[in-house]
Amino acid sequence: MGRWICCLCSRVAGLLMLLLVLALSCNPSTAATASPSVPHIKPSYSFGRTFLGLDKCNACIGTSICKKFFKEEIRFDTWLSSHLKLPPSYLLSYSGNYTDDAKSWRLVDITRLTSKYWHDRADQRICTSLLKTKTCSLEHALRRTHRFQKWLRAKRLTPDLVQGLSSPMLRCPSQRLLDRIVRRYAEVPDAGSIYMDHLTDQDKLRLLYTLSVNSHPILLQIFPDVEGWPFPRYLGSCGRLVVSASTRPLRDFFSAAPEVAADLALQLLTVLRSMGTNDLNYFFYFTHVDAGTFGVFSNGHLFIRDASTLGIIDKEEGSQLIDGQQEYKDIFSCLTVDCQSAFVSCNSIREKHSLIMVCQELLPKLLKGKFLQPVQEKIDSFLQHCADGLADDQGVNEAVAKLADLLKPLRSCDSRFAYRYPDCKYSDKY
Repeated sequence: MGRWICCLCSRVAGLLMLLLVLALSCNPSTAATASPSVPHIKPSYSFGRTFLGLDKCNACIGTSICKKFFKEEIRFDTWLSSHLKLPPSYLLSYSGNYTDDAKSWRLVDITRLTSKYWHDRADQRICTSLLKTKTCSLEHALRRTHRFQKWLRAKRLTPDLVQGLSSPMLRCPSQRLLDRIVRRYAEVPDAGSIYMDHLTDQDKLRLLYTLSVNSHPILLQIFPDVEGWPFPRYLGSCGRLVVSASTRPLRDFFSAAPEVAADLALQLLTVLRSMGTNDLNYFFYFTHVDAGTFGVFSNGHLFIRDASTLGIIDKEEGSQLIDGQQEYKDIFSCLTVDCQSAFVSCNSIREKHSLIMVCQELLPKLLKGKFLQPVQEKIDSFLQHCADGLADDQGVNEAVAKLADLLKPLRSCDSRFAYRYPDCKYSDKY
């Protein structure tokens, strides 16, 4: 009996071994991973301080979102590739994915801190101008400047501390606007105070540097989308990379269907109108527009994608710098533009300037040849009146109003326009 049991056990063991060998031979990848001597290594990015710009801090935006980069909760769109390589560091922007729970992901834009006229030249300019060398410690050099020493001593951000900075946002500053910047600066713990007591020396340098190079991240922070402002949501910064909600640039829609083009054109005019008239009495104006200035979310809603060329005039307080004071210039004034550039007088800026630029640069590309005659002829005529209206404020406003009335019935109401669908079915507004 015992001999029979041993024989049976031997045959069962042999059969199990044969099945295991057959299974492994049918699936080589299983055989390769079955050995305990070959550990499974999760592929991941190898982030460098240089890629993120952390080697340049505290001449950078901030570090509020660095943990998500290193925990791979922010991933570039190439992260699933076989080589898992980071995209080239010389690019100005990247597409990425962002998660809060490691399960659901949403698209984001990852953008380098630059201006439209500069890409990484400021570092060399700092060293050559201040220390007469090709390379240096940027933080050490900037901390020695007269302007930053004034920032260190200041309890409150006042107009004299930002005078001469090239950012359009600060060419005509008011104390109310500067208090808003300090109170809503998202790269530090929220203190809700207009005084800079809660800002460390590092925080002050990061804020000053960001304002000097590109005010786009600051605008997203102080005028958030959740309050109805037409900007993408600011998610945070790491080094010289800023992360915000994803939009497709308007240039992607120049060949869109007529009803889509009409909808976007109307939204564009509405955004410009809200920039001139809003509850907070801030007047926003553009110093430059192009096909990447505006963007469109996946629900069809149009936003300002690039706020770096937005200027602000406080209609409630007015500018607290006279034009002569704007001429003060130092290294912070020259990081992104030629130091010889003249400032535009605050008193010369009108609401029509933004409308004229859009009528010249964007709306013709969006609406050209999209509609049947005589509608197309009327659209082209109104655009031409708007584009030529430098000397006629009333003529610009009338042309834009007539254009809007002409475009409204050309829109459609369907799921492509999720930001207003199905509301448009039950409202005369659309």
